Amino acid sequence: MSTGFEGINPVNAGITGITSSIQKILPPVQAEQEEKAVGLDEVKDSAFGSLFGSLIQNVKDTDAEFTQAQYLLATGQLDNPAQLNIAAYKNEIAVDLLIQMRNRALDAYNELKNMNV
Repeated sequence: MSTGFEGINPVNAGITGITSSIQKILPPVQAEQEEKAVGLDEVKDSAFGSLFGSLIQNVKDTDAEFTQAQYLLATGQLDNPAQLNIAAYKNEIAVDLLIQMRNRALDAYNELKNMNV
């Protein structure tokens, strides 16, 4: 009967015994994590990854534009106060679009995950 603790000596089962057992277990786990990291690079280079990258960049850009418009209005440098509302609306739409795309992607992933093959 295997207990999973074959490498641990009951007499010396202190930190060193546990550490050596963990080191026996860790190399396969680290290899799996490296494979997952390679997979993430492939996703970033795909059309799917570039779409989400561009959506995130759009949110950052519209947020910076909105923040700049707020600053200009607060310092009295904004000629047209309606520009602040336009920038706020553009930022809101960009965030809503990103959230909707995320939700759709998660729904599609869950549907694929629950498929019987």
